[in-house]
Amino acid sequence: MAGTKPVSASQVIMTELVLPSHTNAIGSIFGGTIMAWIDIAAAIAAQRHSGREVVTASIDRLDFVAPVYKGWVVNMKASVNFTSRTSMEVGVRVDAENPKTGETFHTASAYTTFVALGSNGKPIEIPGLELETDTDRRRFEAGKKRREMRLAQKKS
Repeated sequence: MAGTKPVSASQVIMTELVLPSHTNAIGSIFGGTIMAWIDIAAAIAAQRHSGREVVTASIDRLDFVAPVYKGWVVNMKASVNFTSRTSMEVGVRVDAENPKTGETFHTASAYTTFVALGSNGKPIEIPGLELETDTDRRRFEAGKKRREMRLAQKKS
């Protein structure tokens, strides 16, 4: 698949309500639930960009900045930051919202890598990124460096 697609064409905004089944004994959300939601939001962005089925290749370090409690709202923003031949890095920012106070705050961020698959289940070439804004360009360069670090870690 040749050509490019703008970053804006594949961005995802996903919202979830924290239900009792998502929480632990102290009423805060399970980290694994946040991880699953990150993976889903990132996969949607990767599929939109590639126009293909995708699989998760990696999720970089994930730090939980603040707890999220039952009844709160979780907002995730996912964006393709960098593309190579068959893979792409998708950044996801997670913010929590306390509906009683209206306060919102950063909860977690992650960088994920996805590979696009062809009909034979093998990696397939994807479009490049059309960088429209300074933010797109900054994220692309940072994603390129992270990819180089990931590849270097694989070799060691």
